[in-house]
Amino acid sequence: MDFDDQLRRYFGTPDLSAVTTPAMQAGIERMAVDLGMETDRGRRFALWSLMYLLGAAPDLDVAFKSEEDREAARDFMDMMDQATRDSDP
Repeated sequence: MDFDDQLRRYFGTPDLSAVTTPAMQAGIERMAVDLGMETDRGRRFALWSLMYLLGAAPDLDVAFKSEEDREAARDFMDMMDQATRDSDP
């Protein structure tokens, strides 16, 4: 799953700074629908991760059935938080 392809699919462009607020909301809604329908664990995790980065991810217990997937998501959140802390001056 290519990141730029996902941005084009949901927002019409790989440049998030060019996405209007209504287009962002509509794209996130489409992502939520796709997340609910996705059965492939890897694709589901990738979609949830993108939603997390956009501040729109559902709670872990809603998004993932298995504890293993929830733990992977927690690890991802921790890595993103650490990356943010490392980039702050």
